[in-house]
This record gives sequence, structure tokens and C-alpha cells, in this order.
Amino acid sequence: MEKRIELERRARKVNQITELNLDNCRSTSIVGLTDEYTALESLSLINVGLTTLKGFPKLPNLKKLELSDNRISSGLNYLTTSPKLQYLNLSGNKIKDLETLKPLEEFKNLDVLDLFNNDATQVDNYREKIFKMLPSLSFLDGFDCNDEEAQSDGDDDDEVNGNDSEEEVSGDDDDEEGDSDDSDEEDNGEVSLSEVYNDDLEEDNSDWEGEGEGGEDDEDEDSDIDDADGDANESAASVNAKNDKDVEKAGDESHARGKKRKHDG
Repeated sequence: MEKRIELERRARKVNQITELNLDNCRSTSIVGLTDEYTALESLSLINVGLTTLKGFPKLPNLKKLELSDNRISSGLNYLTTSPKLQYLNLSGNKIKDLETLKPLEEFKNLDVLDLFNNDATQVDNYREKIFKMLPSLSFLDGFDCNDEEAQSDGDDDDEVNGNDSEEEVSGDDDDEEGDSDDSDEEDNGEVSLSEVYNDDLEEDNSDWEGEGEGGEDDEDEDSDIDDADGDANESAASVNAKNDKDVEKAGDESHARGKKRKHDG
């Protein structure tokens, strides 16, 4: 236990330490803890193996004492040198009767007492007798005199977390309002991405229509070319027909001259 105390001190002055945790350090009695710890308010000695409280120091400012899961069966009178004690956990010890608890009457500010898993809890009307013995007591084994359960530290944490959640939701709402304001600004003057896209689309359609008109001009030009080709073909046909007539006429004249020569001969 002495080595553990030195480790927990961490080079701090003894009279400046307000909290000390010596859980599981293994010792049957209090060793190394002295009256010098005058500022100590919280002391934890869970599962140390204590069989006696003899040698417990005078701790004038001690308010919380954890002694659960030891083998303490008596000697609670050694704790009376800490008159400001408000919380005492003796669960999981060897206390067998209510008489052993009589020294606790000296603690006028004792508010919470835990005796769970002690044989003394099997005494008839145990809870009623303890609340009568200790008038300042608010909670015994986690419940008040009306069997209402004490609020745990975890419940407090849940409430804090609940408040945080509400704040986060409120923050989300503010963000949504901010987004809405941004949209309004876009509507009032700033060019949005969708508008740019629509403008590009209209330009593309305009180009397409221009190409369509150009296509009609091309068709007209093709038609003119076809007409010119047709006129050229007709002219050629006329020339050919004329040539054919001239050949035929020349042939007739040649035939007539042949007949004349034969007749003259």
C-alpha cells in the first residue's frame, strides 16, 4: 500500500492532495496513509483485502469513502475522526448485525450509505431501522426511505447529452436556414449553374436550326444543277438529231447523183 500511495502522489505535496485511489493495492490494514493528508476529500480502497480499519488516519475534510469488497467485520469507530463524511460504501464486507453500525451515528452529515451484500441486510425491518438510526441518511443501498431509486451519475450524463443533442439539432436548423438564404441570393441576382446550362442548350439548338436552313440552300443549289444538266442534255440531243438529218440528206443526194451518172452512161 505504501508504494501505491507514493505512486498516486505524483510528487505532489501531501497536504494538497484532494483525491486518492488505492483500489486493488492488497493490504489487510491501513499502512502509509497518515494525518498529513488534511485536504483529502475522496478516498477509495476497493478490493484491497482490509480486515480491519485500525490505523485509519484523521482526515478532517474527507467526504467520500469507498470500502467495498473487503473483509471488514467491525471497527467502524476508527472512521469517526472524519466528521464531514457524507458518502460511505461498505458493500461486499462481513458486517453481520446492526450493532456493528452504531458508530455511524456520529456522522451528522452522512447522506448515502451502501451495505449491499452484507449479512446485516437480512435483519428484520433492516431498512426501517437504519433510517431511524441515521436521521441524516437520504439513500440506503441505492434507494430512499420510500424505495425510490437514487439518480445515478449516468443519468446526469444522459441529460447533458440530451441537451447537447438539442443544441446540435438547433445548429442543423441554422445551417438549413443559411442554405435557404444562399438560394434566395442566387434568385435575386447571382447566375446559377442551371441557368448557364440552359443558355448553352439554347445556343446548341440555334446552331442546329442554322445548319437546317443551310441544308435547304444546298438542296436548291442541287436542283439548279440538275436543271442545268437537263438543259445541256436537251441541247446535245438537238444537235445529234440535226447531225442525223444532215447525214441522211447527204446520203440522199449522193444516191441521186449515182442514179444520174448511171442514166447518163
